[in-house]
Amino acid sequence: MRFASLGSGSRGNATIIENQQTCLLLDCGFTLKETVRRLARLGKEPHQLDAILVTHEHSDHISGVGPLARKYGIPVYMTAGTCQSNRIGKIERLEQISSHDLFVIKDLQVQPIPVPHDAREPCQYIFEDGAKKLGVLTDLGSITPFVRQSYAKLNGLLLECNHDLDMLNQGPYPYRLKQRVGGDYGHLNNQQAAQLLTEIELQGLQHLVVSHISEQNNTPEFAAKAVAEAMDCKSDWLTIADQNNGFGWRELS
Repeated sequence: MRFASLGSGSRGNATIIENQQTCLLLDCGFTLKETVRRLARLGKEPHQLDAILVTHEHSDHISGVGPLARKYGIPVYMTAGTCQSNRIGKIERLEQISSHDLFVIKDLQVQPIPVPHDAREPCQYIFEDGAKKLGVLTDLGSITPFVRQSYAKLNGLLLECNHDLDMLNQGPYPYRLKQRVGGDYGHLNNQQAAQLLTEIELQGLQHLVVSHISEQNNTPEFAAKAVAEAMDCKSDWLTIADQNNGFGWRELS
């Protein structure tokens, strides 16, 4: 299994997960033209996608899903709550999933994980090919016991480090928005992400990607420092998911 990012941050998110027979796109927050360009940068074309999976209906995750799915006839998977938000328009091949039930797309098992976020029925995902497991965990404001249990013993992890608490509190956001971002249904800060890493089994972890970093309320350096200290590793072992460039292919061997 391998994975890469088209971009990660408040201006658009998309992650690609590929196994021998399966190529999935997780979220798509970019225009159709930009998505095609970013896929090409990773050596992929839209017709190679077997499905688009959606985490929730916020525009930085869903704005490009409808145009991409309609033009290329790609099936879309999302929870009933996300579907009811009516943010993507009519989709010919729409699959409603339960946020608690595992499903299979070709040779990949996909386990949705419900998370606390200010959306209708948000979830994150864990992918497994029978040998290796990859977890994506962004867009949640707090760590539940179920999340902690589910994200143990992974081989790859994309983990949100959205904001630095001091930068958020002292930054330009209005008070109400600061409360939303920093609340239990907002986004993980550096310290929350670091704390999670001290609480789960990481012995088999091959890749850790620091994701969904706020451009206003965080820096890659602050996020990497917090995570590296929790992992007792050097910052250069980590991958930073960038808003403009995402990151290139990482393989789980």
